Amino acid sequence: MNKSDAKKLVQILKNTYPDATCSLDFETPFQLVVAVMLSAQCTDEKVNKTTPILFEKCKSIQDFADIDITELEKLIHPCGFYRNKAKNIKLCAKQVLENFNGIVPQTMDELLSLAGVGRKSANVVLLEAFGIANGIAVDTHAKRISNRIGLSDETEPEKIEQDLLKVFSKEDLKDINHLFMWHGRNTCISRKPLCENCTIRNYCKYYKNLK
Repeated sequence: MNKSDAKKLVQILKNTYPDATCSLDFETPFQLVVAVMLSAQCTDEKVNKTTPILFEKCKSIQDFADIDITELEKLIHPCGFYRNKAKNIKLCAKQVLENFNGIVPQTMDELLSLAGVGRKSANVVLLEAFGIANGIAVDTHAKRISNRIGLSDETEPEKIEQDLLKVFSKEDLKDINHLFMWHGRNTCISRKPLCENCTIRNYCKYYKNLK
């Protein structure tokens, strides 16, 4: 896909999903870090049902560092993989306190130094907490849509991201992940995409192969 078509594709998706925004609830950058960790292998809806009690219990980064690990595991149990997530949350809080003076860092390299934070998570935090869009968070929706449309033949998220960065303009980066997430949830669903309802099907390799 050339840059001109990529620009048109973004605009069509914007028109299709004018309310596409981050679906995780948070008030502080560290709350977002925690919410993104919890969202791994879990729906945002379930995360948003879990975090109000968690954030009421842990009002500061220090609270996350100090909370008893067993209590934290119980609080986040509905989100799955709770033991590993609890361990990462506590260690991440400690790292932010000790290495960054209690302030969530605003660079990719620094975020990647935190426990439980990968490139996808770091891209989400940079965009949603700080308004910095230098990359694209390739989640399961972005991966599926990129492969189906023909934007990337790669399977690894980081390689898919690099393919997308070659096509989409920097000014559109802030919208790509939201739009792909909403499109993946509502139209380009995993098992049976609703191609006849798809507003970008004319740009899609998968749809063209169906004909």
